Parts: sequence; structure tokens; C-alpha cells
Amino acid sequence: MAAKDDPIVIKKYANRRLYNTGTSTYVTLEDLAEMVKKGEEFTVQDAKTGDDITHPVLTQIIFELENKDGQNMLPIPFLRQLISFYGDQMQMIVPSFLEQSMIAFSKEQERFREQLKGTFGKTPIDMMKTPIKALEEQTRRNVEMFQNAMRMFTPFPPAGGNSAPAAEPAKKEEKGDDLQELKAQIAAMQRKLDTMS
Repeated sequence: MAAKDDPIVIKKYANRRLYNTGTSTYVTLEDLAEMVKKGEEFTVQDAKTGDDITHPVLTQIIFELENKDGQNMLPIPFLRQLISFYGDQMQMIVPSFLEQSMIAFSKEQERFREQLKGTFGKTPIDMMKTPIKALEEQTRRNVEMFQNAMRMFTPFPPAGGNSAPAAEPAKKEEKGDDLQELKAQIAAMQRKLDTMS
């Protein structure tokens, strides 16, 4: 049995099926890609010969990912340049250079994530949730303010009765009350605006 720190052995059979000896299950190239993303170490061996075929399998994963719509990460000029290095004197240096470049890129990416986390105390996903919550809250407040504003412009209910002259003093008194209520609503809205800013 393999030690805990040893890489998982994936066996590739002649029928092109991949077998994960760690979980005793068949896996796909997509499963291996997920294992890479999770940082799980594995080697791929030819089931018949025992040869290590990790490199061609990882290359095949990249090929499959590059052929998915919207997944292209390797620009054409980069691919052309890379192809031109095969058989060139620089071929010996390119793998080491690319490996060091990717290590540096990964470290920089991790440092950036830590800075974001330290600055905001949140992960990038949490940071995306915060503006959404703030937007929802702002939308709720805007709807509330709109409703209050619409109430101010809603016509007052009629005073009832057809005799306009007899209802005239009551209307003036009612308008005075409505004016006071309107002023109170405006003052309340102003307080809300002050607290929001």
C-alpha cells in the first residue's frame, strides 16, 4: 500500500480507460484535471508495461481543455513560439523557464489573494456577495423612497357630499392637516437621506 504522501497511481489500460488505484474507480480526463486543480499528486502508468506516461496524459488534458469553447488559454503566438523551440538549441532551457515562470505566477497569484483577503477580510467570492447585498439594500431603499414620494403626490380623497359651498371650510381645514402631514413626511424622508449618506 502506498504511503500517504506518495502520489496516487492512475493506470491506463489498452482500451484507454483510466483506473485510480487510490479510490479503486475508473476516472476520466476531466477527473484528472480536477485532481490537478485540487493539488492532488498522481502519476499515470501504462497498465501493461508500467511505463510512466504522466506527461502525455497531462498534455492530452491541456489539449482537451484548449479545444473547449471559451477555454483557450494559450495564445496562437505563444503556441507558434513554443513549436519553434522544438529541435532548437533553446529546447533544453524552455522547460525549466516555463516551470519557473509558472511557479512565480502561482506565488504572485497567491500573494494577490492574500492581499485581497487581508485588505477586505473576505475571499473574492465574499467580495462579490457584498456588492450584491449592498445593491439589494439600495434597491429596497430606492423602492421605499419612491413609494413615499408617490404618496405625497397621490390626490387627497374627496370630502364627500355634492354641496361644494357647505364643505368649503372643512376642505380648508383638511388641506391644513394634509399640509402638516406632507411636511412631516418630507422631514422623515430627509432624515432617511441623511442616514444613508
